[in-house]
Amino acid sequence: MRIRIRTSVAALTMAFGVANLCPANCLAQSGAGAETSAAQAANASVAMNVPPDGSATPAKSTADSIKPVRASGERDAGKFGVTVGVSSLGAGAEVGVSVARKVNIRGGFNAFSYSRGFHKDGITYNGDLKLRSGSVLLDWFPFRGGFHLSPGALVYNGNGAKANANVPGGLTFTLGGTTYQSDTTDPVTGKGNLNFTKAAPMVLFGWGNLVPRHKHFVFKIETGVVFQGSARASLALAGTACQPGGGSCVNAATDPTVQSSVQAEQVKLNNTLSPFKYYPVISMGTGYRF
Repeated sequence: MRIRIRTSVAALTMAFGVANLCPANCLAQSGAGAETSAAQAANASVAMNVPPDGSATPAKSTADSIKPVRASGERDAGKFGVTVGVSSLGAGAEVGVSVARKVNIRGGFNAFSYSRGFHKDGITYNGDLKLRSGSVLLDWFPFRGGFHLSPGALVYNGNGAKANANVPGGLTFTLGGTTYQSDTTDPVTGKGNLNFTKAAPMVLFGWGNLVPRHKHFVFKIETGVVFQGSARASLALAGTACQPGGGSCVNAATDPTVQSSVQAEQVKLNNTLSPFKYYPVISMGTGYRF
């Protein structure tokens, strides 16, 4: 009896409380909407990520679940690669940086030295060939793959040659078509220089990418041309030059006739080197993309 009385009292108390909180029509509708309310509560629990223990965790918003999409080519920008190789400009190295999906920028330097003695028109030359250059190029990949077109420039063109010249006393030599004899007591000596413009445009094309997307090791081969202009040769003489057969002798450094012959020899040498105003470039190299 005590259990029944207590249950009845509890039921009356709950009914009284509901009656005070909700009007009559609300009580009438509560039974009909019980299932709907339960479903809504379940959905709300799912939306709030309510676990079985009742602790609620705010649901992630749609904006949080959307990952930003990078623009085409953005994933390639900033990567760089390094190569070493050889070319007709000498041995060198390059560093390339990707700035877009189909565009790289690279810079490099090349160097080469070679010494050789030779004879020309009775004059003995001890020459030193020095190739020194720094380049900047833009690599454009018009198709899928490694084929590229690369306009750019030698921003520093130190390619050229120097030579020391001498004619042993008593021997003859020719300058600009005129023959002279080197004096036995004061032989003819001289210095020669050959250089080109200090900056020159260039264009290359070939195969290979310094900054490949899906691999690390790099190989490239390419060819092209440097538009470095005409060669500028100069020749300065010292000593005494004589007419062959014991004729009069003059100072080779100041005599107008000898200097005229020197000018003619320089023109002749520049004409011989005129094809090199379009300097051919053939290169290959290997490297690594970081």
